[in-house]
Amino acid sequence: MQKGTISVQTDNILPIIKQYLYSDQEIFLRELVANAVDATQKLLTLANRGEDVGDVEEVLIEVSVDQEAGTLTISDKGIGMTQDEVEKYITQIAFSGAKEFVEKYKDAKTVIGHFGLGFYSAFMVADKVEIHTKSYKNEAGAHWVSDGGTEYEIGESDKADRGTDIILHIDKELSEYTQEYRINELLTKYCRFLPIEIKFGTETQTIKKEDSEEEETFEVDKIVNEPNPIWAKKPADLTDEDYLNFYKILYPHSEDPLFWIHLNVDYPFNLTGVLYFPKLRNNLEIRKDRIHLYCNQVFVTEQTENIVPEFLTLLHGVIDSPDIPLNVSRSYLQSDPEVKKINRYITKKVASKLEEMFKNDRENFETKWEHIGVLIKYGMLSEEKFYEKAKNFVVFEDTNGKFATLEELKENIKDLQTDKDDKLVVLYTSNTNEQFSYIDAVINKGYQVIKLDTMLDPHFINKLEQTQEGKVNFKRVDADTIDKLIEKDIKIDSVLNEEQTTKVTDLFKSEVAESGGIVNVQALSPSEPPVLITRTEFMRRMKDMSAMGGDNMMGNMPDMYNLVVNANHPLVSKILERKTEKTQQKLTKQLFDLALLQQGMLQGEKLAQFVSRSVDLLK
Repeated sequence: MQKGTISVQTDNILPIIKQYLYSDQEIFLRELVANAVDATQKLLTLANRGEDVGDVEEVLIEVSVDQEAGTLTISDKGIGMTQDEVEKYITQIAFSGAKEFVEKYKDAKTVIGHFGLGFYSAFMVADKVEIHTKSYKNEAGAHWVSDGGTEYEIGESDKADRGTDIILHIDKELSEYTQEYRINELLTKYCRFLPIEIKFGTETQTIKKEDSEEEETFEVDKIVNEPNPIWAKKPADLTDEDYLNFYKILYPHSEDPLFWIHLNVDYPFNLTGVLYFPKLRNNLEIRKDRIHLYCNQVFVTEQTENIVPEFLTLLHGVIDSPDIPLNVSRSYLQSDPEVKKINRYITKKVASKLEEMFKNDRENFETKWEHIGVLIKYGMLSEEKFYEKAKNFVVFEDTNGKFATLEELKENIKDLQTDKDDKLVVLYTSNTNEQFSYIDAVINKGYQVIKLDTMLDPHFINKLEQTQEGKVNFKRVDADTIDKLIEKDIKIDSVLNEEQTTKVTDLFKSEVAESGGIVNVQALSPSEPPVLITRTEFMRRMKDMSAMGGDNMMGNMPDMYNLVVNANHPLVSKILERKTEKTQQKLTKQLFDLALLQQGMLQGEKLAQFVSRSVDLLK
């Protein structure tokens, strides 16, 4: 048996580029227009250095379609190429062997401006590509043609003006790329902020003539991009109106943002951008693809999870950095220490902005809490460094609409809401309507109740309890009776003897048997309700947390509760005074149903029976 080696032929490189290099076919237009921008910027650089490059007054890029001919053309008035340069830059990179390709670019960090591969994305949609180009050096123009194989033709072009025309003969099965609406869509998506003006057709403009009511109509170039977007400008040169207008360009159907942060750093990396805080209203179930990532004003992606911390993907806006390491096709981020640096910078910048707002205009900060609270809590749960900053400005709103930081809250309640074990108990509600009677009862006792009503709050208060080293406990107002929520060294004796307690327990056990509740007869203050349903803080919180995390094991468990019977309430004693067991059971059921009704747990047929029974009792 003979041994041999597998040879990688140059014929294989173009299929690799066409099939695997680009994740999205429509990216071809971005690549070709970006190349035209590069050629134009090189020309302007030479002109700025004093070189004779000809007229640079009108160097716009023009994109045009010819539906009848089935072509799409990208034209620039940039630096152009000689015939030798076409052979060097167009043919040698693409048709070098696969091994040379990998060796040459395996360690490259920044793609844009470093790879000569963008041009070949054209073959994803075209079955033939032509180049007509003329260099600023005034040498004869060059004409290059290829059908996507390893062979090409090259010769002189009759092109008279400096620059390059790329003509794509679109595959008949992809005729959408000769449709004006489709090309306009792609230019808007990928090229709307490129730094050189891009013309796509013309548009009609109407103006009034001077000193006349008559109007004059004329055709002008339709420029589809904004070459100087606000993130490329200095913050000092911008007004609030500028930021809001730009937001409306990005998100035309969204409400105005709450505020924004202008990013502008040139060391240890280059990064600019604007991040907007939208109105979240305690909602995490919103789109996380609203931050647009650019590299030198070339659109890259809306998937920014690596460069932007997870909790900040709730924000809107733009980030632009030439230092972001991209894959060869400029489609997604590569894992890199530089990404982590940028990630940390953005986190720090957002934390500093929020802290500045809190310190300088706390009242305004508190009015925005409904929208920014969920983001801050999300960040505190997911980023330890953000937690350390945010713990100083995270606030809690009580049921009276007053705000306090955790330290302020602790100071406010320490005298009244400290239990017998010297632990501070923070009472909260997750739903002020459903838990109104419980809230009312504890407030009447002088206690303070804060609102924790987002899906993150079960996790958030767990985090706070851990950082407070067990010195602070959070309890929902319906987790227990008032006397047990904040236990003091006060003992209340029961008016019932052991036999009566057993009888009351048995009566209520028969009522809760079906639903699985646990009966607990306690000696409470006579002013407390006769019967109360409570849910233990630990079990209910664990269930809420597992449900949010997608863990159905606890989420599908029955809604366990305690039925607390107040042994010292006069109504409980009156039940025992009734002579027949039937009457005792009827009154027991009525009190049990009242407790269910208070928790919103009485529905359907049982609610109808309760109403009917109430009428009978009133008679």
